[in-house]
Amino acid sequence: MTSQVKTFMLLALLSGIIIVLGGALGGRTGIVIAFGLALIMNVGSYWYSDKIVLRMYQARELGEDEAPLIYQMVRELSARANIPMPRIAVVPEQAPNAFATGRNPENSVVAVTEGILRLLSPEELKGVLAHELAHIANRDVLIQTVAGVMASTIVSIANFMQFAAIFGMGRSDENGEGGTNPLMALVLALVAPIAATLIQFAISRSREYLADASGARFCGQPLALASALGKLQSWNQQIPMRNGNPTTAELFIVTPLFGGNLSKLFSTHPDINDRIARLREMAGVR
Repeated sequence: MTSQVKTFMLLALLSGIIIVLGGALGGRTGIVIAFGLALIMNVGSYWYSDKIVLRMYQARELGEDEAPLIYQMVRELSARANIPMPRIAVVPEQAPNAFATGRNPENSVVAVTEGILRLLSPEELKGVLAHELAHIANRDVLIQTVAGVMASTIVSIANFMQFAAIFGMGRSDENGEGGTNPLMALVLALVAPIAATLIQFAISRSREYLADASGARFCGQPLALASALGKLQSWNQQIPMRNGNPTTAELFIVTPLFGGNLSKLFSTHPDINDRIARLREMAGVR
């Protein structure tokens, strides 16, 4: 299935959830408003996905004079991946991690946290950058970013619905046609974020395997990427991210732990040991 088809299916499913929630809140009027919101989110997340995610994580772009080694690595890896060199950004987080975002290879960004720059060796960091460039080269960055933006919207609506259901709001529109009672609205508010998360899960895990394999080829060092994954997994289980949103967890190379929630119970990524084993197999090591 092509990336374009996956993107269409994802947008359709997530947009459908938003419309259902709108109908539960305000009947026909709610559906119209929710449809408009879904349309705006689809268009907005397509054109401004990189800006939205970078702002969400308070990332800033790095100049080449600030990070000459990273620029050298990314320039070399981009040539091997046959894609334009993306912009490079740093996220002010101690949790070591990295992600890529943008609507296409010509408008993409690779972001690394401050923590990852201190933790990894140059070879391991190159492996991580290769993994993120693989996401860009495989043209699945857009679907990751749109998924995060749309899921964030669903969570926000669901949170409001829980409040509305408790206090008896949103039962009908001006025509008296809002047909969802508070109990059903509360159930929808609880189920919708889970459904949105499952949609993200369904398309994210296979992409990680592909990005690992492609990234290992780009950097030529599968064991360096495997070593980086092991370190990142270990440290991210100890250091939660201070900012950001769990609905964008699939963007990162390893599942981040967000402070103050239950995100550690869910994983948008395949088992890290399986990923490492596949990379070791690529290197001929068992």
